[in-house]
Amino acid sequence: MDMVTGVIGKLPSKLLDLLKSQYKLQTGVKDKVRFLSQELECMHAVLCKVAQVPSDQLNEMVRLWARDVREAAYDIEDILDTFLVRVDGGSHPDNGNRSKYLIKKTGKLLRLLSKVKARQDIASEIEDIKKQLQELTDRRYRYRVDDLVAQPSAAKSIDPRLSALYTKASQLIGMDEPMDRLMKLLSLDDSDMSNKEMKIVSVVGTGGLGKTTLAKAMYEKLTEDFYFKAFVPVGLNPDLKKVLMDILIGLDKQRYTVTFNLATLDERQLIDELREFLHDKRYLIVIDDIWDVPSWKIIRYALDDNSFGSKILITTRSYDVANTVSCSYKMEPLPYESSSILFYGRLFGSESLCPSSFLEVSKRILKKCGGVPLAIISISSLLASKSSNLKEWYKVCDSIGSGLGSNHDMDNMRKILSLSYYDLPSHLKMCLLYLSIFPEDYNIGRHRLIWRWIAEGFVYGEEGQSLFDLAESYFIELLNRSLIQPAYIDGEGTIWSCRVHDIVLDLICSLSREENFVTIALDDIKPNRHFWGCEVRRLSMQNTAWPTVNMSKLRSIAVFSPAITNSMPNLSCYRFMRVLDLHGCNLKSHLSLRIEFGNLFLLRYIGLSNTGYAGELPTDIGRVRFLQTLNLRGTAIKELPSSIEGLRQLMFLNVNEYTRLPNGLRNLVSLELLWELSMDSAYMARELGHLIQLRILGVHLKRGKDGRWAESVCKAFVQSLGNLHEIQYLSIQPDVAADLEGPVESIQNLRHLWMKQTSSLPSWINPSSLLLLSRLDMTVNQVRWEDIQALGMLQALCYLMLNVVHGIEVQERMTFSSDSFQSVTHCRFFGFVTVPSMFSQGCMPRLEQFKFCIRLEDFCCGEYVVDDLSIDHLPSIQSMHVYHNGRGKVSDEMVIKVEKRLKDEAHIHPNHPSITVIA
Repeated sequence: MDMVTGVIGKLPSKLLDLLKSQYKLQTGVKDKVRFLSQELECMHAVLCKVAQVPSDQLNEMVRLWARDVREAAYDIEDILDTFLVRVDGGSHPDNGNRSKYLIKKTGKLLRLLSKVKARQDIASEIEDIKKQLQELTDRRYRYRVDDLVAQPSAAKSIDPRLSALYTKASQLIGMDEPMDRLMKLLSLDDSDMSNKEMKIVSVVGTGGLGKTTLAKAMYEKLTEDFYFKAFVPVGLNPDLKKVLMDILIGLDKQRYTVTFNLATLDERQLIDELREFLHDKRYLIVIDDIWDVPSWKIIRYALDDNSFGSKILITTRSYDVANTVSCSYKMEPLPYESSSILFYGRLFGSESLCPSSFLEVSKRILKKCGGVPLAIISISSLLASKSSNLKEWYKVCDSIGSGLGSNHDMDNMRKILSLSYYDLPSHLKMCLLYLSIFPEDYNIGRHRLIWRWIAEGFVYGEEGQSLFDLAESYFIELLNRSLIQPAYIDGEGTIWSCRVHDIVLDLICSLSREENFVTIALDDIKPNRHFWGCEVRRLSMQNTAWPTVNMSKLRSIAVFSPAITNSMPNLSCYRFMRVLDLHGCNLKSHLSLRIEFGNLFLLRYIGLSNTGYAGELPTDIGRVRFLQTLNLRGTAIKELPSSIEGLRQLMFLNVNEYTRLPNGLRNLVSLELLWELSMDSAYMARELGHLIQLRILGVHLKRGKDGRWAESVCKAFVQSLGNLHEIQYLSIQPDVAADLEGPVESIQNLRHLWMKQTSSLPSWINPSSLLLLSRLDMTVNQVRWEDIQALGMLQALCYLMLNVVHGIEVQERMTFSSDSFQSVTHCRFFGFVTVPSMFSQGCMPRLEQFKFCIRLEDFCCGEYVVDDLSIDHLPSIQSMHVYHNGRGKVSDEMVIKVEKRLKDEAHIHPNHPSITVIA
């Protein structure tokens, strides 16, 4: 039900916006708007209570009422957005024409009449909304919805996690290594028995990985070593008083159940009693399934920190909780071998006894389980009743990840995993459920996902707050909770795409169907049994035929079948559409887009990336005044229409380097990402300086038709660069080496800089200007030794990739000072000779990966000796790639000598770094 609260929560303030003077509503209409706002606030309060009740405990009458409220909220938002667009849309662009005075006056009159009509329409629609909400309110009181919410279904299911507490030791698979690790972390190995300090260790990981099973096994293993011990489950929304009582009862059952009445104590008294009891005792306590830091802190206050070698083990899904203790063990999925033993053992006794005809489907099922023990156990229990029916096995396999499978064991698995979902705030629940729109095993680009969240309206913050920053924090939070998994991580650790584990996808698809949040078209769409007659709002096209059902209220279309475009209707009929994503569809043979963008006033996101579309972008795209994202990367569009200068709300523009942008770039004042801008004129370079919100910029500097640089282009670009105070990621790709020298006022937020190639190192790349620069990747024709020394003073620099085309001329041997390159972890020097001895003691203390070039002739003539290859002063080194000028140019003896010394250095270094020598 959180989807309902998410939709309806922002409507009261949106309605009150209509009371502003510029909308010029009649007095009677304003009174109705105030009434609607208050009514929606009351409904939102009731729905917040509904959202706290698990869906399987909701009364059916409450479910139906909440369904109707949600559908009404969607309709209200469509009406409000349509009105705001019609009134706030502003003047239409003139497409470059110099309109005459009469035409301008006529256009102004038409726009005025349009606004009058819009106000008349909104008055009528508000009256309809009022009647609709009044009916919902009457039904709420008629069927006593509030009372039904307060009294959830009495048939509360038993916690399916209890089975993990009573698993036999003989059934534990893949737990030997985790238990050994925990023994060491708890300082219980034989080498450290003298340690008497209390030790707290957390076991952290997503649901279903076996944290409780591991903790219980460890508890049973240590039971003879501790006289005072307790194993206490906590869970989501815990009763902390009961938790404290359970700890005391576990420690001394006789005292606290027979001779002492704990029920008379409050929380503070229970904490005092527990601290007093533990004050002089050595104890072992396992606190299982802690969800939040405040709950853990209260429990921690009660556990006396004595010096008797006591041990505390906690399990949690929250990395915030895990980070509050000094030692953590991250629970990982089972390796394939252990997964196979668990799976085949439960079904056949062993893999060798599995019929050969079932091996292929078994491997597919194991892959989908992804090493999650809960999934393996649940699905193998389901398959046990279908052991002789191969067709049923394939049916189960195909249902995993779709949310369509229904069985007691599958339901139990979903209930356990859904606890992570119910722990999320409303906005993150919407963001997570939205991932059900993507197919199984799909690689989801981070930026693509973030901008779609924004377009859908899931991200809203305070005035002036960056929606992109806020959405990125949502992305990171879902990663930290292990609800999404990294798919592509660059060398610096930045996550550029993610995936959803099949088991998590199965859960969110199931929840999404319950909420009618996303409609997945694998075959022709069939109505949801819970929400018969509900509108299709978000559509994920994963088949090859367009649905035949009515979808007049459609908000989002995401197409994942390239061939679907052959049967796709004219999308202009979906006038409430916010998101149109055709990423990866085959549009190469389409000469034009059959889309009248002028009718799609509510569009926020247009994605045509990787479609190969080679036609023109319709000129009426300039009428989509609230468009936020336009992704044309991977198309063959050569030029954008001049009408795009009217897109004042556009934040994300992604084009190809050969796509020409029209004049008027300065009007795109909301742009935060512009990639990749083809710049061949000083005029366009100056226009760039007006885009002061830019955070990510990719520029291709182009030469003139005569193949030479216009000095004014580079000069104007550098001047504009100084205006981009928010810039964080900057890529500059000239055709050939460009002179980018000049004063740059302030780019102190710059974190990543790619520059290929320049004639020399610009003076604005210096320690005082680039305080946050963590990655520098550049190719430069010529560089002075003092320039490289200056790079060493960049205090935040972690990744340095420097390629010098014509080498460096120096008069004496080069040496880096001991205070340089203090943060660098990855370094690559190409185009000039480098040896490790150039780094003084203390230089590059964090260097892990080093790639550099040497000349073997220098070793022959005595310029360098093999001692210069020593790496003992690089304490963090993990790998080295050494490039030399190859055999045949010097004696084989020298080649062997140098290569042997490098390998010897790796052998004697404490880290034993890998050495790769490349001729």
